[in-house]
Amino acid sequence: MDEDPVILDGGLATELEAAGFQIQGDPLWSAKILHTNPQAVKEAHCRFLRCGADVITTATYQASVEGFIQHLGLTSEQANQLLMSGCSWPRRRCRTSRVTVFIQVSTDWHDEMDPLSTPTWRREPLVAGSVGPYGAFLHDGSEYSGSYEERMSKEELKAWHRPQVRCLVSAGVDLLAMETIPSLKEAEALVELLREFPSSRAWLSFSCKDTQCISNGRRFSEAVQLAGRCKQLVAVGVNCCDPVLVEPLLESAGPHRSPDLSWVVYPNRGEEWIQGAGWKTSESKVCLADLSLKWRRQGAAWIGGCCRVSPADIAAVRQQLHGSK
Repeated sequence: MDEDPVILDGGLATELEAAGFQIQGDPLWSAKILHTNPQAVKEAHCRFLRCGADVITTATYQASVEGFIQHLGLTSEQANQLLMSGCSWPRRRCRTSRVTVFIQVSTDWHDEMDPLSTPTWRREPLVAGSVGPYGAFLHDGSEYSGSYEERMSKEELKAWHRPQVRCLVSAGVDLLAMETIPSLKEAEALVELLREFPSSRAWLSFSCKDTQCISNGRRFSEAVQLAGRCKQLVAVGVNCCDPVLVEPLLESAGPHRSPDLSWVVYPNRGEEWIQGAGWKTSESKVCLADLSLKWRRQGAAWIGGCCRVSPADIAAVRQQLHGSK
């Protein structure tokens, strides 16, 4: 608990929507913008870095070789290259000094940055390659139920994820973000697949339905025990759930967390997702920055936000957890 927590970024798709892009309803989600306007993705990453994120998560959550072939008409090779492009650019831009770090903004970003707005003492930013669940590819909301696991074997899930993971690792990401996973079967498939890339590290985070269970109804404590058996994982936790669920979820599984694993926590803003309609906005707003202090006291070492969480929200979380550093 002595080290400062690592600050993750927020909702990349939300930031792209704020810039005027139509994301909702597209089967590729924000991954399509890698193809149509990669500059916009770069600029969105830049805004999170500027606001204090230590980790940039790639726009590959809903990206897949199969999806790019099906929805963009690309060849297999082109699809692989497009997926890797979502990682290689952030990786190049995050190679900065490990001591005194200013995020240097290249002229090709079309966005001038005031160095005074950036903390002068920063750990080197990392690039996390986003690996979304199979349900994200299905584009039917099943990443929040895991219903597809009944008709897929663990080996089939591994085979589907393998091309994406291979591309992300080949592109040189610092670690993998295996995120919004709704079921133990898919989590186990990903953990086994990770062993095929022994030099790679990852975090594993789950979508959760209530204060005790992941999305398919199994106990979150079971998921944490599964994660503890993988030495390549640096953290286990939750993402894209209501922030008020985080504290009781961590408490429910605390005794089962391996001492070698940290918690990773990055919920959404607490709004409800309606399939086919999008996010149902709420008048009551949850302050992630205030809640982040509780998560930190519970041992969370990787803290940020998911859908609907803006760069300003991340700046507030950083200020709360790091102060003026």
